[in-house]
Amino acid sequence: MQQLTLVSALVMAGISTAAMADHDADRNIDFGQYRDHVLSAHSQQLFGFHQPLAAASTISIDADAANANPAALVTLAKGLKAQVVSAKAELGANIDMMALWPNDAHPTHLIVCNEQGTDKPGVQRVSLADGSVETILSGTKSCDPAHVTPWGTIVVAEEAGSSGSMLEIIDPLHTTGVKFDRASHTLSGADAGNVAYRPAVGHLSFEGVGIYPSGVMYYGDENRPSKGTGGGAYFKFVPSVPWTGDAPIGSLSESPLVDGQVYGLRLGKNGAAPGTDYGQGTETGKGTWVAISGSYDADLRAAAADNMLTGFYRPEDLSADLKALADGKVRFCGNNTGNEEADRSWGNTICVTDGTVEEATANTATPEVQLFVTGSRDIAMMDNIAYQPGRGNWVIHEDRDAVGMEGEGYPFNDSIHICLEDGADVDDLSDGCVRWATLNDLHAESTGGLFDASGKNYYFSVQHNVTGHGVILKVTGWK
Repeated sequence: MQQLTLVSALVMAGISTAAMADHDADRNIDFGQYRDHVLSAHSQQLFGFHQPLAAASTISIDADAANANPAALVTLAKGLKAQVVSAKAELGANIDMMALWPNDAHPTHLIVCNEQGTDKPGVQRVSLADGSVETILSGTKSCDPAHVTPWGTIVVAEEAGSSGSMLEIIDPLHTTGVKFDRASHTLSGADAGNVAYRPAVGHLSFEGVGIYPSGVMYYGDENRPSKGTGGGAYFKFVPSVPWTGDAPIGSLSESPLVDGQVYGLRLGKNGAAPGTDYGQGTETGKGTWVAISGSYDADLRAAAADNMLTGFYRPEDLSADLKALADGKVRFCGNNTGNEEADRSWGNTICVTDGTVEEATANTATPEVQLFVTGSRDIAMMDNIAYQPGRGNWVIHEDRDAVGMEGEGYPFNDSIHICLEDGADVDDLSDGCVRWATLNDLHAESTGGLFDASGKNYYFSVQHNVTGHGVILKVTGWK
């Protein structure tokens, strides 16, 4: 669909440039307000649904109401509808990221990570037909990312500091009851042969993971600055043997994640590579991928400090730009959540380019980082992010401190926003964002969001909700 430009939308709204000039001269209404008006008035054309939500909800329903109707945990923009995928008692209480299986075009299941301790289910499968739940794997600590690989497996990983590990699962519909021992990194159970520990990618607090067709993988360390340290760094895994075969693979030994080299992102290109203009204050622009010595099974958080990698405030989820990928290029966007409660650091969304897919695999491209969305009181502490096929918009989930904040309208619920891609204007920022969902549970957060291949069905989890068990919703009505 052809995206409206701001000027054409203003004209459609009946606002002349002369009127804008008069208003601007009087200082009654600024141009930013015009933009917000246009985004709302033309939400159907720009975002595929009617009028967005003007504000976050301030209500918090009780457990009885949520159990009676789990969809009541969310309020949606006009035209969108929520369906309950699963709210079974056995569904993990803290379901985080999810993957559509066997693919996003004709899925039958969700493979989900449960962000709880080792004594709880870590990875589960959820039937889209009836919401039934079965546990694939336990023993993980804070399982967070879950993704389908191009070679037909599932990767999951732990948001567990320097001890966080990645695991790969083959045939997840026929893998049940496997136990992961975090101390020995061993697996047990009748189906243990269907799960593999992946030390080649190193250890950190995994959250955002982006996997490209060759097996090149980008990921961040969900870490915050502390007493002068730089915060979480971004990394790149390049397989020793890039994947070029047919999916699905027949054995986990065929996966490109078996072995490879990890690189860390250091921004700053003033001088010969790897550059001299790096350090505090250089969080955007061009940079280099620094090879991490001894990266196999390495503590990548420690390596980030040793190699003076660029730090960000708690890197969270990231998502590949599928339009760029279709053009043979690497671009992904990710969230850095900030810290709203302590210091009004609202967070931001960045986009990273790394040349063509071939250059990224050869590691010959110059990476570049630019801001895409700057946080504000209205859209803060960005967590999950999802690319919308078809329209090319970006969905951003909040994980803000709804409880414990006072004044300025607090407490209010987390929201889900959708942002336009950058257009032909002079900057690299999104052309604007609107709110399409808000929770009705002040203790919950929305997470794990992803579209199917049509871009018209959106799945997400209502984590930490008042029912005490998992709730996964599907939102339809996107035009």
